[in-house]
Formats: sequence, structure tokens, C-alpha cells
Amino acid sequence: MIVRTKSGEFHEANFSGLLAFLGLKNEASGLQKISADVELIAAVPLSINNEQLSINSDKGFAWTLSTFDLDRYNERVDPAGWDFSQYVKNPVVEWAHRYDIPAIARIEGLAVDDNGLHGTVIFNDKSFDAFGWGIGERVKAGVIRAGSVGFRVLEIEIPSKEDSKDGTSLIFRKQELLEFSICNVPANPYALTKTMSNGKLTNIYDEGTNAVPYWSGLINNLEG
Repeated sequence: MIVRTKSGEFHEANFSGLLAFLGLKNEASGLQKISADVELIAAVPLSINNEQLSINSDKGFAWTLSTFDLDRYNERVDPAGWDFSQYVKNPVVEWAHRYDIPAIARIEGLAVDDNGLHGTVIFNDKSFDAFGWGIGERVKAGVIRAGSVGFRVLEIEIPSKEDSKDGTSLIFRKQELLEFSICNVPANPYALTKTMSNGKLTNIYDEGTNAVPYWSGLINNLEG
């Protein structure tokens, strides 16, 4: 996971490093209120159904912004904990978390259910934003399939040894959605689009892929 500090610096953090940024100790357990003002960036899945694959990009793409699935850093984000009340007032979609590039799209219809946080991504029209439109065309063609959320942590849960037997090291229980980005490569093993294979929708990803190069590459891209 990537941490963006209030000063705008990016840091790759594992479990221990993340707790340090949040001002918590490794031996802490249970629900923890967060006082540190940091932004976390986590990869999320794109989900397109049969009908969605055939429509024009100006009608939007159904997108799952976040799920409760266990990611490669053994963390989960509770769907019930999302606060997007401020985000919907300015629901811009960025390219690769770049604040210095104008938004390439917007999100409509944000909603939460037991499976995650969902919305429709509507890319900019070619008439005023060839770059944003081009990203939408790549999504439509299946070239780009991944997205990533930036959020401020409000409350986390550190599972007990008993509750962490499934591999979960950390659960984000309450979080404020700050931004959403389209990205080339996700780290979450569930963060690739469902695509057509023999007439059926399937998830495609390599379970052996190491997540670290993604975060290092993304940090280099953001800072350079």
C-alpha cells in the first residue's frame, strides 16, 4: 500500500510501516481510532458485464471501486465503512493519482452493498479532452482494466490471532473516499477486469505476481 502524507510525499508501507504512519503500535489490537492525517492508495477491481462491454464509453462503465477481498498486503476494506459524502460533490476521476493533471472522467451513481463500493465511470468527451477520452477507449478495448482508490483512514481493526487465521492482518472499518484513479497495473489480486472467455466472464490474474514492483513503479511515476 502507498501512503501519501499531508506534505504530498509518497511512501510504500507494509503492515508495520502503515501502523507507524497511523500512530499505532504493532501490539495494538481491536478497533482503533485514527488521528493521523494521511491518505492511503489501494488497488481495486474493474467489473464490466456482457452488456457493458458493448456500449459506448460516453454511457459509462460500471466499476467496483472497492471490495472486502483480502489483498496482497493481507488487508481488507469494509464496504459498510465508506464515507463518500464529500467526494460526490466533486466526483472526479484522475489518471494514476496525479493531482497535477486535469480529471479524465467523473463518477455517477456511487452506492454501497455487501460486495463493495460501486459507481459508473464516465470518461471525458474527445471534443475537449483527447487524453481522457483515449483512456476511456483503452478501458473499452480491455487494454486498461484497473483502478485505485485514495482514502483517509478514520478507524481500523487489528484482528486477534484467532480472527487473523485467514491471513487478515488489518481491516479498514471506516474511511473517507478522497479520490479515484484509473491505473495501468493493480496490486490487488482481484483488481483486474472480468473479460470474455469462451462467451463467459472470467477474472484473469497471476496469483504469483509480486505486488512490490507495482508500488515502487507507481511511486516513481508519481514523483517523476
